[in-house]
Amino acid sequence: MVGAAIVGRLEREGCTIIRESRDHVDLRRQGEVEAFVAAERPDMVFVAAAKVGGIHANSTFPADFLYDNLMIEANIINACARGSVRKLLFLGSSCIYPREAAQPISEDALLTGPLEPTNEWYAIAKIAGIKLCQAYRRQHGCDFISAMPTNLYGPGDNFHPENSHVPAALLRRIHEAKQSGAREVTIWGTGRPRREFLYVDDLAEACVFLMTHYSDEAPINVGTGEDLTITDFATAIRETVGYDGVFRYDSTRPDGMARKVLDVSRINGLGWRARTSLRDGLALYYQWFLDNLERFRS
Repeated sequence: MVGAAIVGRLEREGCTIIRESRDHVDLRRQGEVEAFVAAERPDMVFVAAAKVGGIHANSTFPADFLYDNLMIEANIINACARGSVRKLLFLGSSCIYPREAAQPISEDALLTGPLEPTNEWYAIAKIAGIKLCQAYRRQHGCDFISAMPTNLYGPGDNFHPENSHVPAALLRRIHEAKQSGAREVTIWGTGRPRREFLYVDDLAEACVFLMTHYSDEAPINVGTGEDLTITDFATAIRETVGYDGVFRYDSTRPDGMARKVLDVSRINGLGWRARTSLRDGLALYYQWFLDNLERFRS
């Protein structure tokens, strides 16, 4: 999802995009990554590749989430340093911050407390990627930066019924309930946690902006700076889909952090702000889902 959005944004700039499928370059394999970077000699690199998923996926596949993400980021960052790539942007995640961090969460909160247990494997890998960028900057003078996006939604999302993130899971359940005539939709957890949601094209815009306006070892947050409860978010999706049923809460499922909203004053101070409203973003999101419905029938 993120990679496709960044590619689309760069194409509008007239950039030459270096493409290769995962079938030909396994980013978990050091030799393959080094050979690819050496052959293509990119000028700038956006590290959006990652193994991602929601609470269920993180809890079910902890080894995969830790190993795959460590290998992907280590291989890319090291190969880019050896290949003298001019600039690299590593994308982390808001889950890198401590569970009890003060809200909104500033970049300075990193490594100041324990992580949220439901996604710690992914978070630890992402923290390692941030630190690796810092280390190559300090030791080798590499212009490597890292950005921490908040929760994302948009075209290209993963709508797997068990392993998807909150936006995709809710959109699919509510759409299917409307189609089947079901009178209720299950929401995992209590619906009370507060979350911030960013449309993926806004993130792509931020990534391109940071490549030309930011150069520092400190990670920088990317988000809207606004949050709402999961119930309110589900209600917004229900209105977008046109579903008139009710919500049922499965409190046996974990809520995760009680609140997670980013302090985006640093990137706002540089001149960037999110532009897509939640209403407009969800309308675009749902239309893309409808246009690609056949791929989700499983």
